[in-house]
Parts: sequence; C-alpha cells; structure tokens
Amino acid sequence: MIRSLENTETSALFTDFYELTMAQGYWQQKMNYPAVFDMFFRRQPFNGGFSVFAGLETLLEALTNFSFSVEDINYLDKQGIFQKDFLDYLANFKFSGDVYAMDEGSVVFPNEPILRVHANLIEAQIIEGLVLNHINFQSLIATKSARVWLASGKGHIMEFGLRRAQGPDGAMSASRAAFIGGATGTSNTLAGKLYDIPVQGTMAHSWIMSFPSELESFDAYATLYPEKSVFLIDTFDTLNSGIKNAAIIGKKLKEQGHNFGVRLDSGDIQYLSTEVRKYLDKAGLKDATISVSNELNEEIIETLVRQNAPINSWGVGTHMVTGGQESSFTGVYKLAARYNPNGGKMIATMKFSDNPEKTTNPGVKNVWRLYDADGMAKADVLALENETILPGEYRRFYHPSVDYRQFGFTPTKVELLLKKRIAAGKPTQETLCPKQVLKDARATMENQLETLDATYKRILNPHIYKVSISEELKALKLQFIEDRIK
Repeated sequence: MIRSLENTETSALFTDFYELTMAQGYWQQKMNYPAVFDMFFRRQPFNGGFSVFAGLETLLEALTNFSFSVEDINYLDKQGIFQKDFLDYLANFKFSGDVYAMDEGSVVFPNEPILRVHANLIEAQIIEGLVLNHINFQSLIATKSARVWLASGKGHIMEFGLRRAQGPDGAMSASRAAFIGGATGTSNTLAGKLYDIPVQGTMAHSWIMSFPSELESFDAYATLYPEKSVFLIDTFDTLNSGIKNAAIIGKKLKEQGHNFGVRLDSGDIQYLSTEVRKYLDKAGLKDATISVSNELNEEIIETLVRQNAPINSWGVGTHMVTGGQESSFTGVYKLAARYNPNGGKMIATMKFSDNPEKTTNPGVKNVWRLYDADGMAKADVLALENETILPGEYRRFYHPSVDYRQFGFTPTKVELLLKKRIAAGKPTQETLCPKQVLKDARATMENQLETLDATYKRILNPHIYKVSISEELKALKLQFIEDRIK
C-alpha cells in the first residue's frame, strides 16, 4: 500500500539517498559516535533585514514518529547495496537524540544556529532532509507574510494561496506559516479546521456570471449571507456597473442593519479604490469596506498604503504562499562537533571553503540576544556552550569573519535563544494542540518584531543587524584557520 500524503514524513525514507549510503558507511566503520549539527541560513530572503523562524512544531512531531516500516526496509533491500546487519539496525531506527531550537515565530538572522541537534552520527545524518524541509519552506513563507503584514501597516491580510501553492502539503504548510507571519485568515478550509485559522472568502467571477445579471447575483448572495457579504465588483465594469449594483444591494443590507464590503481584483487598484470609496461615501455607505487582491506583494502594498489608498483588507495569494521571486530559504545543516574516540571527548569541527562566507563557526554554540536600556535588540552573539553572557557586563564581540570588525556593548538584558525541545527522543514539555502552538508562534513574531528597530524592517535597503561571535569562539575559529595553513 502506498503511504497516504499525511503519513509521508513519518517514513524515514523521507531523506536524501546519500544520507543512507553514508549512514551505512558509519555503521560498517563503527563510527556511530555522538555528534552535534547546527541548522542555520546563509542570507536573508527578499533582500530583507530579518527572517521569521517557522516549521518547528511540525518538525518535532514528525521527528518523534520518524521510522522505517517493513515496506521501507524491503524497498531498501531491493536497491542491492545495503547489508543485512545495517537494514536490521534501520528496522529499529528511532530518533533518540536531543534537539535545541529557538521559539517558533522568532525573528532570526543569517549564520546563527536556529536549531541544534545532538545525536549519534547516523541518526543526526538521516534526519537532515526532514529538518531542512520543514524549516526552510515554512520560514520562507512566514518571512514573506511578515513583510506583507508590515507593509500594510499591520493591517488585515487574507491568505488566498491554496490554488497556487506547491502541491497539497505546500498549501497546508504555507497556510500555517502565513498565519505565523501575520495573515489574519485563510481561504484554505482544511488549514482553518486543523490550525484554527479564521477562514475567509467572498465570491468568484463565476458566481456573478452564472446569474442573468450582476445585480441579481449580488442580491442572491446578500440574501444567503447578509452578515458576510463582500461583492466582487470588477467582473464587467468596476465603476459603471459593479460599484453601482453593489451600492443598490448594500443599501438594502444597511436598512436591515447589516454592513457589507466590495472587492477589487483587477485594474489600477489605487485609482479604483479611491473612486469606489467616493461613490460609497456619496451613497451614504461610509461603513462599507474595500478589499483588494490580484498578484499583490509587499512592494505593491507599501506603495498603495503610502498613497493613502482607502483599502481595508488585502487578499494575497501567489506571492505569499510560494515566496514570489525568492524560491527558497537558504537553510543548511552542518556538523559542528563530534566525538573523538582517541581522546574520549567531543571535539569541535569546522568546514572550510574557497568562499569565506561558507566557512562555518566551530563547536557547540549558544545564541544570545542582547538588548539595550530601551528594550530594543542590538545584536545576536554566538558563544561557546560553556560561556555565559550577563546583563550589565561590558564585553567585546567580533565579526564572524574574524577580521578587524568588532564592537563593545553593555547589555541591559540578555536572552538565551536556543532551548531544549526534545531530550533523548522525547518532547521536553507536554505537547500543546496545534491551534495553541500557532497562536503562540504568532505572538512571538509580533513581540520580537516590536524589539527590532524600524531600520531593520524596511522593505527596501534595510539596515543589517549585528550577528557577532564571542572572543572565545573567535579564538577557536582562528586556531582552526592557523592549523589549516601550517
């Protein structure tokens, strides 16, 4: 039997094939020692100044159920390259390590670990694809949604992307992530049920075209949904018929004690919304709302807001659920430390590259956020696991490239960002319902964005937030570099 879509991610076959060939190599070489991997991303999507961390809760759920079925083992056996003792090991595979991660909804920055895995080498290797799949896509969409939300002036954003999303799972993940990033509702009814996201929608042009006239279509809709009528007014002619017919039915609704709205889905949104607002106000329908849609993104929305377009809500589909021009989040998963059987202890590891920006930061690291006296975030600092950064203590911090750039700062408040989420394969706290998890993640996003200066949140040419390393981590990194060039 082929696994149903919702069970796909619980199969440990949901990994890149080379992870399994490497895993067999570790098994045969008796190298299944403890290891630590960091997940981080290399650059901000959309040329932005921040990202939003999303996908954690769905990852943790999948991770705790990740296993090979009998059918999975039989499939691997048929590949003809896996030995029986290794397949027997996989048959009992279950993640038994620890996972540390930032709070879902956190505002995050390049090159800092947003998630850290402690596990034996085979387990840590096999879950790489699962980790990156969950976090990369949802973080991309949550970041896009937050940009849209900020561009609208933290307005009412409706996620309308189901039909343009990347397959069924893409649609569900996108609806979830978009809510974390600022969307207030979704057209995806299943996402509404599972995540308690408000479901919203108006009508399609086909509804209007199915009636003998536009007026009759609006009247029929108002009869069915007098308290939730939003009329799509651009099917034929927005200003010469759509708004006029909507106003006729709107007056009837007003007499019954109901308000209504109209939606624009084409044309010059700034001009049309202004003219529609004038018509509605002149008709005595000042409480009627105006919604707009049609290939909106944060740049368009910011422009319309700046032009004082009289728009009450925004329907965003394609660009929100696909990332628009940004096709992926640049998250990677790299070995940071491993057990040394000769020395009997964990040792730091570091990846070198001809591209300096791809050189990793070695060792088991924590991430600290430093705040000033006004409660604003000033910098994130990567420090080794045994280090502590204290409020009120002056310290110097260094650019990750270990060059001359540095800064000194006395934080008023510090926050340790990575927290243990899984211990020995088990969740560290009672699992909350998906609906509450989503609300908490949304609140985290909103609260952390409030601590970020406006210069980092600009849609165009944002200021670059400091991600620095401690003096101890700098020394370790320099030692690796010096040993390399000897």
